[in-house]
Amino acid sequence: MKLKILIALFVLFLILSCSSGKDTTSQKDHIVKHIVIYSSHDEYCAWPAMIRAANGDLLVTFCINEEHLGPDGKIVTVRSSDNGETWSQPEIILDTPLDDRHAGLTLLRDGTILTHCWTTFWTRKKYYDLPPLAYETEMIERWSNHVEQPEYVQAEKLEGSSGLKSTDHGCTWTKPGPGKDSIHGGLHLADGSLLVASYRLEKDHVGVYHAKSPDDPWQKISEVYSPNPDSLRFGEPHIVQLTSGRIIMMIRATTKPYNDLDPRCFLYGTYSDDNGKTWADPYQTPLWGYPPHVLQLSDGRILCTYGYRRPPFGQRACISEDGVTWKKESEIILRDDAFNKDLGYPVSVELEPGIVLSVYYQPDPKDGKQRMTPPDPNRHRPDILGIIWRVPSKDEN
Repeated sequence: MKLKILIALFVLFLILSCSSGKDTTSQKDHIVKHIVIYSSHDEYCAWPAMIRAANGDLLVTFCINEEHLGPDGKIVTVRSSDNGETWSQPEIILDTPLDDRHAGLTLLRDGTILTHCWTTFWTRKKYYDLPPLAYETEMIERWSNHVEQPEYVQAEKLEGSSGLKSTDHGCTWTKPGPGKDSIHGGLHLADGSLLVASYRLEKDHVGVYHAKSPDDPWQKISEVYSPNPDSLRFGEPHIVQLTSGRIIMMIRATTKPYNDLDPRCFLYGTYSDDNGKTWADPYQTPLWGYPPHVLQLSDGRILCTYGYRRPPFGQRACISEDGVTWKKESEIILRDDAFNKDLGYPVSVELEPGIVLSVYYQPDPKDGKQRMTPPDPNRHRPDILGIIWRVPSKDEN
């Protein structure tokens, strides 16, 4: 009798062990591989955008600076001609005397690539108005001296949005010209016109801009406002046009005063059925994180990827059937091993049906914990990383 009980307990133990192991493993079953796109100990790399160029290359833009709020950022590109296996060294496409920070990408149907850049002009007052322990005093003073140099001061007129164009798959670029900032890029609509969702020059809301062609000026055609403007600001939107013609917009929401760990920092959604002229009332999704990137997959579903800046820090994704309804239970953990919140901005491309590459910035977890108040100037700063992963099937989702 005792032997039967022992055997039964042993069998139960095996069943529970296998079940537990399956649950743990299944959370990682979607991961194909992690890749390093660009790593540099002393360079702060952040805010990637990505497209697949008309020649098949993957093109990623990002910013290289000394720190998140350094005064002298530059925009670079890297490319992969083998579906993300290997990447070129960075090539500078925009490096003014000021802080060149973001460069979204829009691919036109003829293969032309547009960038949507933003450049910041820093002053001593801006640096000394930063919160206590934002950076070490020596660094703030050094930056303040830098932004008071004649070359920097005389370049103040370069602050704002600008655009570059490439007609050879991102190998060469025009000089900067007029443009609209867009964190990940915009849309080439069916009628040949362009649409971007912007926020830098708006007041805590999203501005939607339209241009008849790449050479025509941008005109604001609509705005999307926070439903709680006194306590919640909108920013860093991204748009995708579905095969149906509907345009989906996902929006980052942060609190007033700014607190990116606030439990109210859910993504917001809206949509337009008239090429961006009017939008549904924005609504809160169950997805906490920011900022969003949206992509329609080859099977028609819509993928949203976003950073997750509260423990466990990392990158996340969610899949929707229609881009309007999002389910928390469909959230996918791509990374949950970062040791601080200095990360995010994932952008995705479908490499082949059901296989996605998501590119983001994040510190290397092998370095262990880092002092961040103020940031340790000797730490390994964030890298541009990628993850190739399998999209759950419709049955799994």
